[in-house]
Amino acid sequence: MEALGFRDDMADKSAVAAQNSLQLIAFSIGEQTYGVEITTVREIRAWNGATPLPNTREFVRGVINLRGTIVPIFDLRARFGDGPTSPTKNHVVVVMSVGDKWVGILVDAVSDILTVSRDDIHNVPEGNSIDTELLNGIVTHESRMVGLIDLHAVVSGAKMDS
Repeated sequence: MEALGFRDDMADKSAVAAQNSLQLIAFSIGEQTYGVEITTVREIRAWNGATPLPNTREFVRGVINLRGTIVPIFDLRARFGDGPTSPTKNHVVVVMSVGDKWVGILVDAVSDILTVSRDDIHNVPEGNSIDTELLNGIVTHESRMVGLIDLHAVVSGAKMDS
């Protein structure tokens, strides 16, 4: 009887641990590593260009047609204020759902799937307003810092004010 109670206790602990963890897709922009929750990612695809749109900000690369769905593509490097990416065949677009819409973000490379504890997520330090505006938090994984992207913030303000 004791062993059965012990197993139930272990199952409860692993369920709590799973609830407290977060799986991220990690990707890089230069030397920086960023991540988004894996549940938001729909597809990872090679960069094949995008059709530019008028009256959009410099961080909007344009749109692609993904099996009949028009998906806007955001240049994450430009969104962070580091100038536009000069994409090569090695760059990738991570297609994600933001609410009920799909968006793509252009990144240098996808590197990993990370499992982190929600307890290990820290606030973004004050200093760089773009970072504090576009990141939900920072987590240390192994020896690197991973910025957690706030997708809603990244895609807001895409249209130029008239």
